[in-house]
Amino acid sequence: MTPFQQKHYVTPAMQGSYSIKYVLPALVPEMAQAYKALDGVHNGSEAMNAFANMEKMDAVEKERTREALLKYCELDTLAMVRVLEKLREVYCHKTIDDL
Repeated sequence: MTPFQQKHYVTPAMQGSYSIKYVLPALVPEMAQAYKALDGVHNGSEAMNAFANMEKMDAVEKERTREALLKYCELDTLAMVRVLEKLREVYCHKTIDDL
């Protein structure tokens, strides 16, 4: 978040935001549709609501929601890694394989 908050890296595609929702498609366009392809949980608000409502769910629905949350968190983590890789390419002219 720091490079974007402090305006070290800015692009019009980020629309003035430094949230992953805007940064990811701007820096890693091949991942732009990744969140839409998820089943059940597509963004942070949905993740928070799903987690908050798990206690009200039956066992099957709870397990399905748990899996959806894990997939969402996995994608969020991968997105952060891909953004970091892109920043390293821009600033260090290195790929993750070079490190």
